[in-house]
Amino acid sequence: MADNGAVARTDAELLAGHVDGDPDAFGELFRRHRDRMWAIALRTMGDPEEAADALQDALISAFRRAGSFRGEAAVTTWLHRIVINACLDRIRRRTVRPTAPLVDQALPDPAEDREVRLDVAAALTRIPAEQRAALVLIDMQGYSVEEAAAILGVPAGTVKSRCARGRARLLPYLAHLRPAATQSARPAQQGEPVQSAQPAQPAQRGRNLRIDDTVQPSVPQSAASWSEGGERAR
Repeated sequence: MADNGAVARTDAELLAGHVDGDPDAFGELFRRHRDRMWAIALRTMGDPEEAADALQDALISAFRRAGSFRGEAAVTTWLHRIVINACLDRIRRRTVRPTAPLVDQALPDPAEDREVRLDVAAALTRIPAEQRAALVLIDMQGYSVEEAAAILGVPAGTVKSRCARGRARLLPYLAHLRPAATQSARPAQQGEPVQSAQPAQPAQRGRNLRIDDTVQPSVPQSAASWSEGGERAR
C-alpha cells in the first residue's frame, strides 16, 4: 500500500507511467527490483566494477526502450533479460578475460569456507558467457528452466543444454573441493545444480540455490542513484 492509502501500482503500471511521462515511475520500478538485478549482473560478470557498468547499461536501455514493452512477459522477465544481454555484450567485448575477479560479493556457493567460495567464483569466469548466464539464473537465482528460457530468449532445451555443458566444464576446476565424493558420484544430469564441497542444507534440498539464501550483495552507488534521479548522465 502507498503512504496515502492508495494501492501501490503494479510493475506494468509503473512502466506504462514512465512511458506516459511520470518522472518518478522508473525510479520506483528500479527500487523495487534493484537487488535482484544487481545480483544477476554481479554473478554473471564476476567482477563488481564490470557488473556495475553492465547494470548501468541495462538501466539506460530499459529507460529508453520502455515503450517497446508489449506485456507478453512479466516486467521482471523483461528487465532481467535486458540485464543479462548487457552483461553478455560486455563479456563479448572484452579483449582480455580476467582470470580471478575474486570478490566476496560475487560468490554463489553456500559453503561458509571462504576458499571454497573463491574457487567457485574463479571457475565461473572460465566457462562460456552463455553457459554462465544460464547457471546464474537457474543454480544461483532459483529460476525454473522455463523462466530462464524466457529471460534468455532461447528454447528451454537450449537452457538445459547450456547448464549441462557449463556444469561439465566446471567439474575439472571444482573436483578438488570434494575428493571423496568424486570417486563414486554420478555425472550431473540436465536440470540439476552442480554439487559443492559442502552438503546442501535440509531447507535447500529440492530446490536450486538462491542468492537470498547466501549473500545479498549491495547495489553500487552509481546504480542506486537511479532511484532518485531518473536517467543519469553518462
